[in-house]
Amino acid sequence: MKTNELNIPGYTVGTWSINAAHSYVGFVVRHLMVSKVRGRFTQVSGEILTAEDPRLSSVSASIDLASIDTGNEARDEHVRSADFLDVANHPVMSFVSTAVREVDGEFFLDGALTIRGVTRPVTLTVDVPAFVTTDQGARKAGFSATAEINRSDFGVSYNGPVPGGGMAISEKVQIELEIQADLRS
Repeated sequence: MKTNELNIPGYTVGTWSINAAHSYVGFVVRHLMVSKVRGRFTQVSGEILTAEDPRLSSVSASIDLASIDTGNEARDEHVRSADFLDVANHPVMSFVSTAVREVDGEFFLDGALTIRGVTRPVTLTVDVPAFVTTDQGARKAGFSATAEINRSDFGVSYNGPVPGGGMAISEKVQIELEIQADLRS
């Protein structure tokens, strides 16, 4: 297969490093079923291999869970605790791809997500990636992706009581990724 068959402008074969300073790994979860709390992890690392056939490409990434930032330090400390992420025992969340699929012009990245030592399959919906060359000649790539997971599937089951009943925190967590990567080779 030729790379242009999938219409990815500027597609470049190579090995890319995730640029943490220009990437966003975030999440959204409902709180008290009336509002959404947003957060992000500021420390991410990983490698993206873009193959001649884009469907043979792969990704591996690690997220330092202690780097959580929800805009509220007390909440961040609680999320780092054993009630949620248990960072003391499981400091890293990881993702390793298992397949890249293109279906009717949409891209999907299947993989294994590990949180709290529990690994589950997850599929990311990926926008068409972007590839550019900077004025200095550096090659950059951008990848946007989303997914939804059930936090209980990963052993994150804390849910404080709510007077009158109900859930303090939704089981569903939206994942939002904006990844910039730098070409290494």
